[in-house]
Amino acid sequence: MHTPSHPSQALFQGETPFPVLPACEHIAGSEKLISKAFQIQRTLGPVFDITCDCEDGAPVGGEGNHAAMVAELIASPNNPYGMAGARIHDYQHPHWRQDVELLLAGAGHRIAYITLPKPTRAAQIAEMVEYIEHQASRLNIERRIPIHVLIETHGALREAWEIATMPAVQVLDFGLMDFVSDHHGAIPGECMRSPGQFEHHLLQRAKSEIVAAALANSCVPSHNVTLDLKSYQQTFDDAKRARTSFGFLRMWSIYPTQIEAIIDAMKPDLKEVEKAAHILIGAQDKQWGPIQYQGELQDRASYRYFWQLLQRAQLAGLEISETARERFFAS
Repeated sequence: MHTPSHPSQALFQGETPFPVLPACEHIAGSEKLISKAFQIQRTLGPVFDITCDCEDGAPVGGEGNHAAMVAELIASPNNPYGMAGARIHDYQHPHWRQDVELLLAGAGHRIAYITLPKPTRAAQIAEMVEYIEHQASRLNIERRIPIHVLIETHGALREAWEIATMPAVQVLDFGLMDFVSDHHGAIPGECMRSPGQFEHHLLQRAKSEIVAAALANSCVPSHNVTLDLKSYQQTFDDAKRARTSFGFLRMWSIYPTQIEAIIDAMKPDLKEVEKAAHILIGAQDKQWGPIQYQGELQDRASYRYFWQLLQRAQLAGLEISETARERFFAS
């Protein structure tokens, strides 16, 4: 039987490919800041996601109007790439269902994902996902809307593996500041920033557990924010350490300066991108059978790695050879 030629088919027969997402997720809460984020996205291209905040961004008493505004922006032509999601209120908040209803009614066909904050049990996420999918069905939205979950409480960390197994869950985010606060002073406040955030043993444990749970269940692990808003270098260093020391594949941005710092720190090495393109082209020519490249054996196991790497490079806006682009990314 002929093997499908494209790597997304040939290398993942019978299983769901690991989601390949932009390395940066930029959060913005007000109409002004969301519009500014769309403007930056139009300048840089489709290299980062935008999370429109209906939780901390919503004024008390104005939650409904805020969610409706977010839905309108996501559905508007100002969102050219369809790469905008929304964070809703947490399970304990009386407005989370209203958030879901307004977002899906106003932007259900364009919203990229929904982020669920502050769960304390996996059962809460299951209930919220069920409600989101029920509302989507009621509105004739046929696709499954991806769910991102913020792990920022003791209970959520304890049940992170169960949360990651839920079919709709695409990303596990680490919420550092709430997690530190949840320790009642046992973790010093200085550990909300570097170097403590990477060195305190309770935080090392939490980050490692989230990454392990995510990767084992085909979810993307996303790292917490850098509090230093305007230092490109600090954000770059944090993103680099999160990527290389802990295995995070994505990171939150809370200020425009941080967007390019995160993308630059987490993007694949250009030499490895070139190697990936050569190997995948050679493998495709051999119908994905084993090949030899620079004296080393390459087979389907390494092809999967290089295909994911090449997709991340494409999302980061890195230069890819014309042949590889035509073979693997032509629409």
